[in-house]
Amino acid sequence: MHELGITRSVVSIVSEQAKGAKVLRVTLEIGKLAAILPDAVRFCFDVCAQGTSLEGAALEIIETPGRARCRGCGAETALEQPYGRCAACGSAELELLAGEELKIKEMEVAPCA
Repeated sequence: MHELGITRSVVSIVSEQAKGAKVLRVTLEIGKLAAILPDAVRFCFDVCAQGTSLEGAALEIIETPGRARCRGCGAETALEQPYGRCAACGSAELELLAGEELKIKEMEVAPCA
């Protein structure tokens, strides 16, 4: 399960950026084509956050749909997997536009006392 390593990296990056402040919430953006299971990341998050400034933080995950542009006709097509055909002309020559993302979109830290 590579989600454990990914979640460890996310916790490390957020912890470093928080500079010791208590993290209350982390928002991740995960593309549907990224081969990352959001439920597995949720499962790993609490374990990886133990003993860090993220312990007890809420995790929000935004799933980005897959989108591609046809190289033949220029139409945009929704994708559920990293390959497919253009809905307009049937071509398999697609350029991925979205859906492979893994981003730390936002983090909320406790106000300084």
